[in-house]
Amino acid sequence: MRILVVTHGPDVGPELFGDIAREHGHELIEWDITSAGTPTVDADAVMVFGGSQNVGEELKFPWLREEYDALRRWLESGTPLLGVCLGAQTLAHAAGAPVSPVGAACAGFVPTRLTADGMGDPVVGALPAEFDALNANRYGFEVPDDGIELARADGLSQAFRVGDHAWGVQFHPEVRRDQVLGWYRDDGVLTPQLEAAVDAGIARWHALGRALAEAFLQVASGKSS
Repeated sequence: MRILVVTHGPDVGPELFGDIAREHGHELIEWDITSAGTPTVDADAVMVFGGSQNVGEELKFPWLREEYDALRRWLESGTPLLGVCLGAQTLAHAAGAPVSPVGAACAGFVPTRLTADGMGDPVVGALPAEFDALNANRYGFEVPDDGIELARADGLSQAFRVGDHAWGVQFHPEVRRDQVLGWYRDDGVLTPQLEAAVDAGIARWHALGRALAEAFLQVASGKSS
C-alpha cells in the first residue's frame, strides 16, 4: 500500500506510525505541505500529522487552504485517511465543523474514554474503553454534522469518524519521548513533573499507538485492495 504522509514541518513526522507502516511492507511518501503545497501524488491511504499552526491562521499560513481542499477531495474519493492533532483539526474544519482554542495548553496524559460508537469502531476501537492519552495542543475540534464521535476527555471531543474511511484523533499516538518533550519545551509548559509523567507512561502509550496504527493500516489495506 502506498501511504501519503502529510506533515507540517521538520519535527512533526510519522514517527512510530512510520516505523509500523514500513514493518508491514507499506511505502511512505512524506510531503511537507508547508513548503511543497498541494499534494500531487496518488496514494492508497493518507495520514496527516500535527504542527504548531492552527485552523484560522490562513493569512499567516496560506497552504492551510490547500490542505482543506485536499482533505475534501480525499473525503469525496473515499481514500482511507487518518488525521492526528492538527491533522484532525483540519479534517474537522474541511468537513464543516468548528475548530477553536481550548484555553490553556493541554499537555501530558489525559484520562480519555471511548464512546459506545468508539468501542465498536474498527480503528479507534483498538484502544481500551478508558486510557490515558498523550496530548500536546491548544486547539480542539467539534464533530462534523455527518461524523460520529469516538472518544472524549474533559468534556471535549478527542476522536471522530467521517463516513467509513476517515478518522481524526486529537491525541498523539505516533509521538516519541524526546519529540514531545521538545514540543513542551518550545511551548513553555515543560516541568520536571511533566517530564516524569511522560517517562512513566510512554512505553504503555507506544503499545496503544501501535494498536491504533495497525488497526488503521488493516482497514486501509482492505479499502484500497
